[in-house]
Amino acid sequence: MAIYLMLTTLTDEGRKSIQEDPERLRESNKEVEYMGIKIINQYALLGQYDFVNILEAPSNEAITKLAIRLSAGGTTQTLTLAAITLDDLINAL
Repeated sequence: MAIYLMLTTLTDEGRKSIQEDPERLRESNKEVEYMGIKIINQYALLGQYDFVNILEAPSNEAITKLAIRLSAGGTTQTLTLAAITLDDLINAL
């Protein structure tokens, strides 16, 4: 399975939604896992992005589907980055 970093920014609607119901964040996690994507870790951020999620997904297509579904709800915008381990990079070189 491949590793991805998903940087997420909340929209105005998203900020309102989690302020009214912070547990909504956990409900989103259930949706992600239902799609066959494993959440390795999550952090709330200060700065340009609101959250970073470290995810394990079976394919680029699966992570793309997730990014589109999350953004389609109108509460978030995402930037997804594929990641490889240093050992894999060194072996490839």
